[in-house]
Amino acid sequence: MIYSKQPINGGHMSDISVSKVLYSQDKSDAFSVIEEVYVKEKKWIDTVHEQIPENPALNLEYSWFIARVGNKPAGVMRLRYDPSFELPEPCHFNPAAGIDLAEIKASGRYVEIGRFMIRPEFRNQYLVALRLMRAATIEVIERDYTCFITDVFEGEEHSPLNFHTRVLGFEVIGSHLFGELNCSSTRIILTLDILKLYNRIKDSRSRFYQELTSGLRGLFENKIDHRPETLLEKGMC
Repeated sequence: MIYSKQPINGGHMSDISVSKVLYSQDKSDAFSVIEEVYVKEKKWIDTVHEQIPENPALNLEYSWFIARVGNKPAGVMRLRYDPSFELPEPCHFNPAAGIDLAEIKASGRYVEIGRFMIRPEFRNQYLVALRLMRAATIEVIERDYTCFITDVFEGEEHSPLNFHTRVLGFEVIGSHLFGELNCSSTRIILTLDILKLYNRIKDSRSRFYQELTSGLRGLFENKIDHRPETLLEKGMC
């Protein structure tokens, strides 16, 4: 993920829009972000052409989202539903102390956040990343998933590790050394119970949290009402 922790600077909230990648123009805009950030800046991949399925509207395994500031592509996020918890032995998975991976896996329905990137010129506007997260959360909750899982690079310049753990409440469940991207940094594996986060921040007066949950109270409250009490009591995921 590529994310900045700087405050809002310039632009207007109404200028930022997020849509699901469904059509050819959406794909073209998403490719332009991926090319700039992952290919040219980070050199984590060699080409953009196989990143997005040919017909994203028909693909049930992945969802892609594109953020724009005005008409300019600004950020991208990929969701992968029901990701495998099995890492090949060469990845050198190392669970965090006290973590039972089988218990984590059984505690919820997971969606993996990946390819989360913001173009350099928009990294000082954290609303771009927040609105990508909000759009992703709507889809995840509507599809009856409960938890996010993601990798972040340890020590990478734009790593959101501290932000994810301190502000959003992601929990570290382990690490591994190798993955899809051409990066030598250790991958820190994080999980987040979405409804647990909502319960923690729903009454906050923080502009940040209000933006993240704006318009979602009804959706969240409905899911909480129908969620098994045992999961909420345990605070799992």
